[in-house]
Amino acid sequence: MGAPPTPAPDRAPAHPIPSPPADRALARPRRRFVAAVAAAVALVAVGAVSLLDLRPPNPLPADAPPAEFSADRAYRDVQVIAARPHPAGSAANDEVRAHVERVLRELGLETQVQDAVAPEAGQLSGAAGGVTLARVRNVVARLPGTDPTGRLFLVAHYDSVQSGPGGNDDAAGTSAILEVARALAAGPRPRNDIVFVLTDAEEACLCGASGFASGHPLAADGGVVLNLEARGSTGPVIMFETSRRNAKLVEVFGRAAPHPVGTSFAVEIYRALPNDTDFTAFLAENFVGLNSAYIDGAAIYHTPLDTAAALDRASLQQHGENALGMAREFGRIDLTELTAAGDDTYFPVPGGLARYPGQLTLPLALLALVAVVALGWLTRRRGRASGGRLAAGFGLALVPIVAAPLAAQGLWALITAIRPGYAALLDPYRPIWYRLAVLALAATVVLAWYALTRRRIGPAALAVGGLGWLAVLGVVLALLVPGGAYLASLPALAGALAGLAALGTRIDGPWPVVAVTVGAAVGVVVLLPTVVLLFPALGMAMGGVAALVTVLLGLAVLPVLDLLHPQAGGQRGLVALRARRLGAMPALAAAVAAVVCAGVGLRVDRFDAAHPAPTHLMYALDAGTGSARWLTDETDPQTWTSRYVKGPASLDDFPALGDQTLRGGPAEPTNLPAPKLEVLADSTTGGERTVRLRLTPQRPARLASLHVDTTTATVLRAEVAGRPVPVEPRSGRWGFGVVFHAPPAEGFEVTLTVAPKADRLGLRAMDASDGLDGLPGFQPRPPDVGIVGSHSSEMLAVARTYPV
Repeated sequence: MGAPPTPAPDRAPAHPIPSPPADRALARPRRRFVAAVAAAVALVAVGAVSLLDLRPPNPLPADAPPAEFSADRAYRDVQVIAARPHPAGSAANDEVRAHVERVLRELGLETQVQDAVAPEAGQLSGAAGGVTLARVRNVVARLPGTDPTGRLFLVAHYDSVQSGPGGNDDAAGTSAILEVARALAAGPRPRNDIVFVLTDAEEACLCGASGFASGHPLAADGGVVLNLEARGSTGPVIMFETSRRNAKLVEVFGRAAPHPVGTSFAVEIYRALPNDTDFTAFLAENFVGLNSAYIDGAAIYHTPLDTAAALDRASLQQHGENALGMAREFGRIDLTELTAAGDDTYFPVPGGLARYPGQLTLPLALLALVAVVALGWLTRRRGRASGGRLAAGFGLALVPIVAAPLAAQGLWALITAIRPGYAALLDPYRPIWYRLAVLALAATVVLAWYALTRRRIGPAALAVGGLGWLAVLGVVLALLVPGGAYLASLPALAGALAGLAALGTRIDGPWPVVAVTVGAAVGVVVLLPTVVLLFPALGMAMGGVAALVTVLLGLAVLPVLDLLHPQAGGQRGLVALRARRLGAMPALAAAVAAVVCAGVGLRVDRFDAAHPAPTHLMYALDAGTGSARWLTDETDPQTWTSRYVKGPASLDDFPALGDQTLRGGPAEPTNLPAPKLEVLADSTTGGERTVRLRLTPQRPARLASLHVDTTTATVLRAEVAGRPVPVEPRSGRWGFGVVFHAPPAEGFEVTLTVAPKADRLGLRAMDASDGLDGLPGFQPRPPDVGIVGSHSSEMLAVARTYPV
């Protein structure tokens, strides 16, 4: 016999043998506990650095060098400007304007007051009651450049609402600009002209900015606008709005602002919202620029609590430092080279601002999708998941994406049912506990979903499924909301590349853990600041959006989250039961945290004298009939308000109040005069009647209005204070009207050319002042009841119909 055959060498099978259940993860370290702790600590550290970088800087003292911005120096101006409410046209606003003008003149700047009648900015921010105008007095100062290539405009409004002194909105912006002017005047002259524009009547109708942008000689050639605003009392200053094709502007912002915080996602959100600032008026006149504000602490917005003392000087320091840095840079560069092909995508990262051209948005989104598909293919190839499990993982990942936002909205509905006063606030006074409750609730949904599906579907399949939804969402956003696509595309791309790297190395070694931790860290850097910024931006009423982004963050870190669980399979009997119980613990802990945080929020954020429940009340008197009523915009009147109002109210006889839905109740009439209406001229030619009128308030008025009864005539043309106004009839009896804010004491002229339908022309005149004290039947609010931040809070309106 011959020698026995030599055994053939071992060979790998043609196709990978599926791994046992315990191997169905992207990383399976030998020392699971150590790896889990190390990865979790790394992500927590990355998150902490990202959030700490959002904090405003410490305020500089009043003795800081003159060429630097000092919040303490600027705060002295805040105290003067926000000493009391100063709406446009008031004596208090005259005092504020005189202070602003004096400060600028003392700096040696060319200073003037633009006194004009200006229309609302493009009829954008209201005017439900008719064509809107205002008498405005803008303070304008110029620092001439040495070799100008254009002009930079630093803009803020110095008026406040009638219901509050405006310590933050916008004494902060005005004072920051005054301090920036001091710093610039103390240094070398810039290359480009710098114009300081402190506008009037922003709160009423954006009319001051509109009047400057469309009618002032310095604005004739356009330029770059930096608008400074506030919608709260604290928090980081966010650059939240830009002009179109912003790439060059964002580049300057990123390198010149010492503390740049801004996201292209915020720009997309703001463009979709029906909100306006003075920046809107400049955009309407084809200026370019950036709009910045701090927005946390919004419970005091437009209320009597918006005092100088409520202002966070750290936020003021960031506002001023950023404005000064950008003013110097825009003052130095060639402003004719700011034209860009498109928008940038940008977001905050530790140490600055990450940005890339918007043209890369869709390619990056598609690359992320391809990378996730490749990860799915390799996951199946390596035997970590079957095709069926990958499909199931993708389908099941939609569950937390839908469930968490719904749960967050349901939680807030429950909280507002317990505390109805929250419905009138942009945010609670102390919102931190409620925000934590939403985060904990979103974490509960993600952790419970993962614990329930992980063993059956497998960690790898769920991780790929979660990244799949991020990639799909990134493509959808790239097509519809390009500035926000990075929120999904970058975490998906980083996670997919990390997964590919993990599968390409030894599964029980350290490198798969390192790879998935790095991929998750990208998700933390991109998404965690967005979650934190979304809460003050949208308020608790839209907490579901923050919950959604929290879920996206959870999906991005699933491979690291998996390390906190026991192995995904291979156990039987009692061991498997213990593993399931251990896997349920994180979800249970998060659920307890959500309940505790919501409960603590309800306990610590009670309404009291320092944090009053907001209420809304108006008084409307028809001087012709002698009837009066109380009005409120509260859909479910609170206890204090319900003593005045009983049910729905019609506003047909007060058309200047617009089309809002109000509730009303009878009120005792008071002896107040209606505005005086005089006929200055009246002629008829060719079937057209032209009437020139003067409307004069008979008491200090914040606004006055005149409406035409369209059953008596059709308005063909109209002029107010000598300027033509558009004739855009509204529905209803009073189909054409003019609302004039800050009317002069001597009144204003209105010229109407009409096609008569009756012998007499029906006209409805109204004026409105502020303050209900002294009215019969009015009982002052108790200490824990406050005034809501509304342009019609405490309004006292008097109207009368005049046949002419």
